[in-house]
Amino acid sequence: MVYGIRERKGFVQLTGEVGAGKTTLCRALLDELGNNCSTALILNPVLDEDELVRSVAMEYGLDVKGLNRLEILSRINQFLLSESAKDRDVVLIIDEAQNLSNSSLEQVRLLSNLETNDRKLLQIVLLGQPELRDRLEDYSLRQLRQRITIRYHLTPLSREELSHYVRHRLTVSGGRGLPVFTKPALWRVFSYTKGIPRLVNAVCDKCLLAGYVKQTVEIDFQTVGRAIRELEGNVSI
Repeated sequence: MVYGIRERKGFVQLTGEVGAGKTTLCRALLDELGNNCSTALILNPVLDEDELVRSVAMEYGLDVKGLNRLEILSRINQFLLSESAKDRDVVLIIDEAQNLSNSSLEQVRLLSNLETNDRKLLQIVLLGQPELRDRLEDYSLRQLRQRITIRYHLTPLSREELSHYVRHRLTVSGGRGLPVFTKPALWRVFSYTKGIPRLVNAVCDKCLLAGYVKQTVEIDFQTVGRAIRELEGNVSI
């Protein structure tokens, strides 16, 4: 993602299942880009074309009150040229992009037309669920699809990755080798979550609470089962 922005590739597409970590990566990206970059983050893309353009301008801190779409686009273009003169990258990140209508996606493409003779003025990152890939296969969006030069699909954690992930989370939260998830426990976590980090976090949090109540430092197969049942609302089972 950083490469696509720094090299001014225009469009970067990141997809993944719900809970796979797209928003976490987005936050990491913003930290990595630092202060020498102007960013706009659209978290609620259920907008029509006018609302989308206005939201983008407002995210960049532009005063567009009372302006129509053409006037707002002109204001955005002036902003982009100003940032380019300062050698600053300008990034637009749209989360949950699969919820954009075709007309709004086309408006996003038109925003990418703002450029000089030798560089793109706006780098656009589309984050979305797998449905975004299907949406972009629509014939009417072929011009947008052709402009996306960097694509990555965020897959769930493998069983081995899940084990490393759990140990890492325990370490950064202050654990010094304890508590310990047994191998059967980790297998059960993986079996239930299919490697989706958000679900892994939820199950393991319940497991740690159960371990605290039982005053044990070992999270076993049965403890994970109890945690899963509580998450599913079957607390009486």
